[in-house]
Amino acid sequence: MTKEFPKPLLEVSGRPIIDYIIDKLNSLRQIDGIIVITNSKFIAKFRKWKKTVQAKKQLTLIDDQSKSNADRRGAIGDINFAINKLRLKEDLLVIGGDNLFSGTLKNFIASAVRNKPASTVGFYKLRNLKDASKYGVARLDKSGKVIDFAEKPLKPKSRLVAMCLYYIPAESLGMINDFIKTGMKVDATGNYIDWLKNRIDTYGFIFKGSWYDIGDIKYLKAANEKFAKH
Repeated sequence: MTKEFPKPLLEVSGRPIIDYIIDKLNSLRQIDGIIVITNSKFIAKFRKWKKTVQAKKQLTLIDDQSKSNADRRGAIGDINFAINKLRLKEDLLVIGGDNLFSGTLKNFIASAVRNKPASTVGFYKLRNLKDASKYGVARLDKSGKVIDFAEKPLKPKSRLVAMCLYYIPAESLGMINDFIKTGMKVDATGNYIDWLKNRIDTYGFIFKGSWYDIGDIKYLKAANEKFAKH
């Protein structure tokens, strides 16, 4: 389904997944602009989408200039590309475009601001420990600090998984470039969390309600059947 069509524009209950994210950002007074990063292959589809979306903040589309898996920048590479291209120097809220979850981001933002200058990561507790092996898995201490993280472990140590949702304070923006220079894989954001937690304090915020990572067709079907009811 997503070979020729971007995942964030797949529809759930008649609306693109990314529209639900825009709704949440519209309601946040701390957000003064929205940046959507895609590749050259899908930029035309996002330009068409931009004409229909109800964004109350300034919305900027960025083409990362990649055309295939062979030359893609990866998730962390895209974040760094946007920081450099737009010369960003403010705190960033980063959300994966296929992230579908209930509730607001207000408590997450409040917690992240309290944790500054540390970064904050959004987590969700799965019902089944076995399912956690498909995601980045974390353990937090009593203060909420990330003390252990593993990307798609065969034997997960907890049901707490990363949602591809991050608050990156301005003070930490340069560390993204430092991570890229290490040569580690930049297509999985979990690798960055694992690297970051060993260098500066990194906190977790656990979301309640429902969360759908649209990784395959069964999750898309589940979202269409259940998400709209919430």
